Amino acid sequence: MAEDFLTQKSPPIDVQQQKGEALPRLVAIMQRLLAPDGCPWDREQTLESLRKYVLEEAAEVVDAIDDGDREGLKEELGDLLLQIVFQSELTRKENAFAIDDVVHAICDKLVRRHPHVFGDESAQNSKEVLENWERLKAKEKVGRKLLDGVPRNLAALARAQAIGQKVARVGFDWPSIDGSRDKVTEEVRELDAAIASGEKKAIEEELGDVLFALVNLARHLDIDAEAALRGTATKFTKRFHHVEDRITNEHGGFAKGPFALDLLDRYWDEAKAKERA
Repeated sequence: MAEDFLTQKSPPIDVQQQKGEALPRLVAIMQRLLAPDGCPWDREQTLESLRKYVLEEAAEVVDAIDDGDREGLKEELGDLLLQIVFQSELTRKENAFAIDDVVHAICDKLVRRHPHVFGDESAQNSKEVLENWERLKAKEKVGRKLLDGVPRNLAALARAQAIGQKVARVGFDWPSIDGSRDKVTEEVRELDAAIASGEKKAIEEELGDVLFALVNLARHLDIDAEAALRGTATKFTKRFHHVEDRITNEHGGFAKGPFALDLLDRYWDEAKAKERA
């Protein structure tokens, strides 16, 4: 394949006219990098060594979505797509599968799982679509447990919410928000009892139960628990930056401390007031 096909910058194509025809260029570039005279770093990689990059790139995609950054999102989606093509080339070397197998597999799955679009079945709303999806998935994965499809490496809150969604689709769920909210109160009481006992293992277990109950409540409220906590962590960080700036400007930095909690709280309240303003 001519080298200029790999290195020549593609001309801009109208967004509405694009059909995915640029993918072969990425595949060809990856093959060139993995060639005997390609990139030494790329050629040393394995599926195991690339594992962390898949998680990192997916997280950066989420960050770009949260930031509303479309240019950033385009770049991060490209990085994530690179991981898919990279791993598909490594499995090609094993003679296991390659990129076309990956694409055809997801295409076939989408057709199978949307019989209300590509077949004779009907679905009146998204709830019915999800119920049909789980029913069809169960047929395909005979012998596989319902929750086996929830990735173990998901962030804990996201995994808990996915578990709740899965079991809810087969009817294992509180019929209303009230039951879910009462469960939070029940678990908090049990956490209080564990704290009073002073038993570290019991406290850890009950704290996990509280978190799980809160995630289920978030699901009933149609709130993404992972996004909610991420938003709070971002808000906390922004407020604490103000506290840190005030300590630095007025007192020479935290190294000059410790500082009274009343003082830190005052600067914290300033940060909150700035947000409201």
